[in-house]
Amino acid sequence: MDVRLRHYRPGPHPQKPRTASAGTSANTAACTPRTPPCHTGQVYFEVIEWFAKHGRPLPWREPGTPPWAILVCEVMSQQTPVSRVLPAWTAWMKRWPTPKDLAAARAADVLVAWGRLGYPRRALRLQECAGVVVEKFGGELPRNRADLLSLPGVGPYTADAVIAFAYRERSVVLDTNIRRVLARQHGTELPPPSPRKFELERADKLVPDDGEAAAQWNAAIMELGALVCTATNPACEQCPIAGTCRWVQAGKPHNAAPRTTQKFTGTQREARGKIMAVLRAARHPVSLERLQHEAGLPDVRFTPALDALLEDGLARREAGAVALPD
Repeated sequence: MDVRLRHYRPGPHPQKPRTASAGTSANTAACTPRTPPCHTGQVYFEVIEWFAKHGRPLPWREPGTPPWAILVCEVMSQQTPVSRVLPAWTAWMKRWPTPKDLAAARAADVLVAWGRLGYPRRALRLQECAGVVVEKFGGELPRNRADLLSLPGVGPYTADAVIAFAYRERSVVLDTNIRRVLARQHGTELPPPSPRKFELERADKLVPDDGEAAAQWNAAIMELGALVCTATNPACEQCPIAGTCRWVQAGKPHNAAPRTTQKFTGTQREARGKIMAVLRAARHPVSLERLQHEAGLPDVRFTPALDALLEDGLARREAGAVALPD
C-alpha cells in the first residue's frame, strides 16, 4: 500500500475524556467518540495526540484548501505514493485551480500534466468530473454524499473522504490503512482483501459525532496506518495504541490470508505506460513505427496495448499516426 498522507488540520488540543456527572449537559460530550466494547474513548485521544505531534504538513492539509483541490488530491492518490502526488498536485492546482479551468482544458494537456501518476484514465475522468460539477452544480463541489457519488470517477471512499476532509463533516472514511489498524486492534494481522460490511460497522462506532472531531480522527488513524501500523514491519513500539492492540497482545500471529504482490513488468499496464510516455514527450502525432520503436515493445505487446489506449480514449489515430486526444 502506498503511503498517502492526508488532511490533518490542527484543532484545539484535545482534552482527556471526563466521567459525566448527573449535571453534565448533553453537549459536553459532543466530541467524545462512540466506541465498541473492546475500546475506550482513550483510544481516540491517544491517536489524536500522536497525530498532532507527527502529522506531516502537506499543502492540501492547509486550512482554507478548496474542496475541489482535496478531491483532486484524493483522485491522484489512488494507488500512488505521496512523493509522486505532491509535485503533480502542486503544478496541477496552479494551472487549473477550479473545476471550470479543468473542464476547459485540452485533454492532451491534462494527460501530459498527469505525467507518471499512473492509470491515466483517472485524469480524463477527473476532467469529466469537473465538467459535471460546472454544468450541474454551478462550479461548486457538492457536499451531499449522493451528489458526490453521482460524479464521474467518485466512489464511496472518495465521497466519504471529501465529506470529512473538505467539508469537516462526519463520515466513515475506510481506506486500506484504517482497515489494517482496526483489524490489528481486533486481533487480526491484516484485513480481508476487499472491504466487508462488518469493517464499516466497526469503523463507524469509533467516529465521533462532531464533524471536526470526526475529520481529525479519520485523518489521524489513516496516517497511523500509513506511517506506523504498516503492512510489513510495523513500528509497534511507536504506536500510541499498542497497549490495546489484540494482535500485539497475541504475539503478532500470522492469521491473515496471504497477499500476492501484483506484478507490473510484462503486463499490459506497463506496455500502455510506455506508449503514453512516448506520446506525452512528443506532444504531436507519432508514426506507428516510431511509436513502437521508442516504446520498445514487440508486436505481441504493442498492438493490444495501443488498441486498449485507443478504446479508452487515451490516444487517437491521425493519418496513419497516433497522438494524444484533443
